[in-house]
This record gives sequence, structure tokens and C-alpha cells, in this order.
Amino acid sequence: MDRIILKGMQFYGYHGVLPGEKERGGRFIADVELYLDLQKAGRKDDVSLTVDYSRVFEIVKEKMTRRSYNLLEAAAEEISSAILGSFPVLEVVVKIKKINTGLEGAYEYMGVEIKRQSASILDRNQGN
Repeated sequence: MDRIILKGMQFYGYHGVLPGEKERGGRFIADVELYLDLQKAGRKDDVSLTVDYSRVFEIVKEKMTRRSYNLLEAAAEEISSAILGSFPVLEVVVKIKKINTGLEGAYEYMGVEIKRQSASILDRNQGN
């Protein structure tokens, strides 16, 4: 399966369950992978036959900067749902990394990764 990759999108947001996270905010990095057939777009060199990744970037930016989530899981769910509802992708993988959690200790990041499929794939897998 082909994929479109948006990696290392950086945003400042106010997500977390600790009060300080909501007040001072922090840095977040999001990666998105879209799985779909890119052959026709590649052969015809036509953006209308693929997913315009600038539109995907805007969805991620909007979800990460205009709303506050307690859980990264909730942010990832909203992003994946918006992408699946807006574009003809078969599957989406959303990764969100929290760079500064406020926890003491050495770590690179803490985060979540989810994989979601379009309704048409789910129906096909269930024999509908």
C-alpha cells in the first residue's frame, strides 16, 4: 500500500491532565501517515487524484492549537476522524509526541500512536 507521510509537524498547545500543562502549554510533534493508492495520481501528475497534504497539515494544526485535550489519545482520535472524513484514504496512522511533560527525569518524549481504517475497509473486513 502506498502512503503519504507528514512527519515532524510542530505545534504549541495546552494539552495534559496536570494543571500546569493547561496553563503554560508545551511543544508537541505530530506525524501522520495516510495509506491509499497513489498510482493514478503519480501517472497523471494530478493533485486532484491524491490527498493535498497542505489540507492535512491544516487539520492537524487546527486540532493541536485551537483546542485543549486532557489526553493525547483524544487529540489523535479527533485528527484521525477528521482525516478519514475528509479524504479518500484507506488507513491513517497518527503519532503525537509530548516533548516537555513536566515530569522530572531524562526522556526524549512521551506519546501515542493510533491506526484507524476507513469505514469501507472495516465493512469489507467484516464481510458486509
